[in-house]
Amino acid sequence: MTRVLVADDQEVVRAGLCRILDGEEDLEVVAEAGDGEEAVRRAGATRPDVVLMDIRMPVMDGLAAARRLLAEDSSVKVVILTTFDLDEYVYEAIKIGASGFVLKDAPADEIVRAVRAAAAGDALVSPSVTRRLLAEFAKVRTRENPSVATLTERELDVLRQLAMGLSNSEIGVRLFISEGTVRTHVTHLLSKLDARDRVQAVVLAYETGLVSPGHTEDR
Repeated sequence: MTRVLVADDQEVVRAGLCRILDGEEDLEVVAEAGDGEEAVRRAGATRPDVVLMDIRMPVMDGLAAARRLLAEDSSVKVVILTTFDLDEYVYEAIKIGASGFVLKDAPADEIVRAVRAAAAGDALVSPSVTRRLLAEFAKVRTRENPSVATLTERELDVLRQLAMGLSNSEIGVRLFISEGTVRTHVTHLLSKLDARDRVQAVVLAYETGLVSPGHTEDR
């Protein structure tokens, strides 16, 4: 059972999200919060696996709350909720360790998939939106990272596929290798890049120019 905390300052939205998530057999909402400060406090008390966090909240915004949560508990996964698909705060949240994001008006099944994916460490959800966001910032943010040079050709291939939003099974089909082999390559490249999860690895791929905006086109 995946334990979820829902943080959103709009009570109606929060209630709707809780209803969606509690309707799934493998998900349980263990706490709610109306602002970032309350989210941090309630998370400390209930120890959720995933926090579904609105990025724009009073008292303490979602970015500051996510930073606090991730600093205090490296095992918790944070999925950012936003009304904007090209929101610079979302990018910053992903950089500090959030496991992706989902739009508030996304279909219920997409929100459920986002939470499940984060809990499983398979963080790239809403890939078309995520790819647009990362590509937009890749146009103006480029930096070198010597750890990229340590990746093997196969690990680079896998990282490029991750950046397209593909799952392990889809990458296996693309590269003609088993899903288990893909998982092994992902584990190795995350370690070499010192990346917390797949999202941070993909951010690095865009920032270093390993993946260009042209790779973000839908399959």
